[in-house]
Amino acid sequence: MSFFTALTTRTFSNSARMAAAIKNVTVIGSGLMGAGIAQVAAQTGHTVTMVDIDKAAVDKAEKRIAGSIQRVAKKKFSSDEGEATKFISEALGRLNISTDPVASVGSADLVVEAIVENIGVKQKLFKELDQAAPEHTIFASNTSSLPIGKIAEVTNRKDRFGGLHFFNPVPVMKLLEIIRIPETSNATFEAMKEWGKNMGKVSIQCKDTPGFVVNHLLVPYLFEAMAMVERGDAFKEDIDIAMKLGTGYPMGPLELSDYVGLDTLKFIGDGWMRDYPEQSMYRYPKILAKLVEEGKMGVKSGQGFYNHNKE
Repeated sequence: MSFFTALTTRTFSNSARMAAAIKNVTVIGSGLMGAGIAQVAAQTGHTVTMVDIDKAAVDKAEKRIAGSIQRVAKKKFSSDEGEATKFISEALGRLNISTDPVASVGSADLVVEAIVENIGVKQKLFKELDQAAPEHTIFASNTSSLPIGKIAEVTNRKDRFGGLHFFNPVPVMKLLEIIRIPETSNATFEAMKEWGKNMGKVSIQCKDTPGFVVNHLLVPYLFEAMAMVERGDAFKEDIDIAMKLGTGYPMGPLELSDYVGLDTLKFIGDGWMRDYPEQSMYRYPKILAKLVEEGKMGVKSGQGFYNHNKE
């Protein structure tokens, strides 16, 4: 056996052992993303602790997960009530909740952070967790727009740090973006990739670039659709129809913007314009800022580019 072959075999073996070790998962954050990640992890055989400092929020998320798992079981085992009951019981039995982030990582193999998109808050959290988590624990952020490297720099485990960007709703969407920073070890990457596979996701690899793959392409596209409305190039309804019927997209860009949240898109744009002022593709049109200032955030507020209030 050559030295290269031996080294490759040993590296693969170490990666496999690390991947196999991801059984205990801690998810920090109980919003839609955090709860979705926790649910899928519990459904796929992982012991999960979902954490939120707000007890009412984590209790609400736990109930939401229970209802969602019941719906999954009903669909998955439509003709076998016994198996459905077993699936629900076992999945919920693997789910724990906590309001103490530091205490929750003591036996974690993987920590996935899904809290507010504020780099200072994320850094503060990971700095605290870095002191409490075992040496082997992998840290990951579910951020959709912030640099993974900036979040990781406050820790002493950059080689065990990466991005795991899921898509909403997590139980339904198949894609998982795995983001590597220069320091991310091959073993860590392989472990995250294997875990993604065990979660039933299709994983892709990307560097720590703005928006990774999906949002790097998607957000400027949404901004340009807004700019077309602002310039009077076309009506919003016609833009959405054009992209649905002309390209086969399930939603038009302005419909999708309302669904994502106009405040969320503005937040992403603000960060990108601050960090990459020379990139014109990251600039959003004035109409987006105007709508957000008026409290028109999209579906969540009932009004955005479209009126979503029930008649």
